Amino acid sequence: MIEAKGIVKNYGNLRVLKGVDILIKKGEVVAITGKSGAGKSTLLHILGTLDQSDEGTILFEDNDISKYNNKELAKFRNSEIGFIFQFHYLLPEFTALENVSIPGFIAKRPENEVIEEAKKLLDYLGLTDRMQHKPGALSGGEQQRVSVARALINKPSVIFADEPSGNLDIQSSQELHSLIFKLRNDFNQTFVLVTHNTDLAKMSDRCLEMRDGQILV
Repeated sequence: MIEAKGIVKNYGNLRVLKGVDILIKKGEVVAITGKSGAGKSTLLHILGTLDQSDEGTILFEDNDISKYNNKELAKFRNSEIGFIFQFHYLLPEFTALENVSIPGFIAKRPENEVIEEAKKLLDYLGLTDRMQHKPGALSGGEQQRVSVARALINKPSVIFADEPSGNLDIQSSQELHSLIFKLRNDFNQTFVLVTHNTDLAKMSDRCLEMRDGQILV
């Protein structure tokens, strides 16, 4: 599904990624672990097209997306990729329903279709009674579930998650971890996770450890 070859990323004189190769299959939950500074988040951002590598290629279903221009990348990212971050980045002035709907509106999908899909997702995630609440009125776990719904609204092929439970308490973390695998089982959803959480890493189909800008073999 996704294959990256020879990914190199430099920041000035610092080489953060040193020729990384990675293959992600459809329906997999893959955890990327390693110490801070190993290059995990940099790799995730490049795979998710939030950043660009200095060298290497990224194939998405055999299409070389590393050759896409900025407009093509933005369209690809909005339709094919979902993101979950440690901090939910919900817009405080909008309700849960509105926050979830925003990527659908950006994709210029029909408003009624987007709102109905957002309601279904929030209901699926146990947030039926919280749809009209703004982020400030939601718990940390509820906020993160809203961000999961937002990541899913355009039916992406893959979800990239950067420390998704890093800002949650133990119970909310466990609930989020269970949700990830429920989504994989119910929808064959693909996840690539950067995490320091050993429990989440152990639950994953594969765990890849990064060290000094490379994936250990």
